[in-house]
Amino acid sequence: MEPHALARVAALIGEPARSAMLLALLDGRALTALELARCGGVAAPTASRHLAQLVEAGLLSVQAQGRHRYHRLASADVARALEALMQVPVARPMSPATGPRDAALRLARRCYDHLGGRLAVAITEHLLHERALEFDGDAALPLPRLPAVLARLGLAGADLAAPGRRVLCRPCLDWSERRPHAAGRLGALICSHCVEAGWLRRSAESRVMQITPRGAAALRDWLGLRAWQQVVDAGR
Repeated sequence: MEPHALARVAALIGEPARSAMLLALLDGRALTALELARCGGVAAPTASRHLAQLVEAGLLSVQAQGRHRYHRLASADVARALEALMQVPVARPMSPATGPRDAALRLARRCYDHLGGRLAVAITEHLLHERALEFDGDAALPLPRLPAVLARLGLAGADLAAPGRRVLCRPCLDWSERRPHAAGRLGALICSHCVEAGWLRRSAESRVMQITPRGAAALRDWLGLRAWQQVVDAGR
C-alpha cells in the first residue's frame, strides 16, 4: 500500500464515530445505517456520509435488501487489521490490563466469524496439546490427528475437507489474552458448530458469546477439567 493510501485509511479508521461503527461490525453482522448511527453516536445523515467514505475506501461492503441497505466489513482482512490495531499498546498508567474490561467479553466473544477470548485460546491450546495442530510463525499446519480430535467435539472430517480458497487455519493473536487462537475456516467451523449445538449463544447487544449450561458440560468434557477450570476461574 502506498503511503498516501495508508494515511487515508488510517484517517478513516481514526475518526471516533467511524471507528465505533467498524468495531460494531467486527462480529461479522450486517447492520443498517440507522443502527450504525446509534453505535457511532451521530445523526443519521452524518452516519451516511461516514459509511459512504468507508465503502469507497473498501473497508465496508453494502447490500440492498428490500427497503434496507446493510453494511458489513468488506473482508476478513479488514477484520484482522482492526483486531491488530486494537492490540497496539496505549499508555494507560492507571489501567495496565489488556483487552476489554468486561469479564464476559474476555471469556468468549465473536472475533469476526470465529471465537475470541479465553475460551478460544483454551480450544486452540487443546488442539496444539493433542498434536492436532501446529503453529509455525503466521501459519497453522493441520496434523493427521486433527479429524479424530475434532470428532470428539462432534465435528465431522468432511467439514474440514470442504472446498474453498480460504486457508484452513491460521493463528490470530487474541486481543485480551495476548495468545493465539484459531482463525480461518477451522475457527469459523468450531464457532458455528458450538452455536448450532446450543453450547454458545450470541448476544444481540454485543460481541459476547454466552456459554450455556449444556455448552459448559460439553466443552469441559472435551477440554478436560483442569483446562476448563482455568477458563472459568480466570474471570473470578
